[in-house]
Amino acid sequence: MLASKKYFSVSEFHRLFDLGFFGEDERVELIQGEIIKMAAKGTRHVVCCRRLIKYLSSLLAGQAVLSCQDPISLSSNSEPEPDFTIAKLKDDDYLSGHPTPENIILVIEIADSTLTYDQKVKIPLYAESGIKHYWIFNLLDNQLETYSQLYQKALDQFDYRQKIVYLPNQTVTLPELTNLVLDLSQIF
Repeated sequence: MLASKKYFSVSEFHRLFDLGFFGEDERVELIQGEIIKMAAKGTRHVVCCRRLIKYLSSLLAGQAVLSCQDPISLSSNSEPEPDFTIAKLKDDDYLSGHPTPENIILVIEIADSTLTYDQKVKIPLYAESGIKHYWIFNLLDNQLETYSQLYQKALDQFDYRQKIVYLPNQTVTLPELTNLVLDLSQIF
């Protein structure tokens, strides 16, 4: 008999947490049925995250929900935990369930050691799920990569048609939110 992988559904994944299968500090996410151990965060990642929390919290106050490293529900077999999610306001503040693509304005990843993974695995995952806007704070190249305009390249292959790179001395407007501009010099 050949060895094969075991793929999990979101409900099975949650059950593993309930059973204490993962350690309290163990960071994992479910991507296309596979349980992925999340990479340790380096100093630049932590500082970028801290700066974004401070900046985005004040910028978004009362206009959208900001989540940091919290799950989003994409499908029956994918529940990633991006570094940031900006979602539409909701009366119950998402007590009824994690944000879904219909609620999500923007997903942000901060990438140093995970850059290739965020570009090769997360881009098609988010595009297929209907996430309209995806950003990567690329700490290796010291730039912000923004992705938009979803499309299907071929059967079961999804991507974004537009990629724009912003440098640390530039500003970028947050999508779908009126006149909210992020000064990248405050982040990099």
